[in-house]
Amino acid sequence: MKRMLAILAFTTVSLSAGGALAEDDCYVPMADWQPRAAVAQLAEDNGWTVRRIKIDDGCYEIRGQDAEGRRIEVKVHPATLEVLEIEYEDDNHHRSDHRIDD
Repeated sequence: MKRMLAILAFTTVSLSAGGALAEDDCYVPMADWQPRAAVAQLAEDNGWTVRRIKIDDGCYEIRGQDAEGRRIEVKVHPATLEVLEIEYEDDNHHRSDHRIDD
């Protein structure tokens, strides 16, 4: 009985920790995703020049430049097209993260 409780407790803690590590992942069925063209339009509306749109951790990721010419990576929710995070990369390849909080 004690062993069963220990296994159950370990499993619960492991699942909780895994969820915390992956909180910036997007879990959306593909049927609910906006099309790639809508992501490109979002970038254009924000003045971003797109170099690449890819899927990372279940989210759209836009790589390109912002209106000021800074290199950016933008994580976008695939269903709502909400900007979840913007990373700026300077000339020395240092990144500065800007998470969008609710």
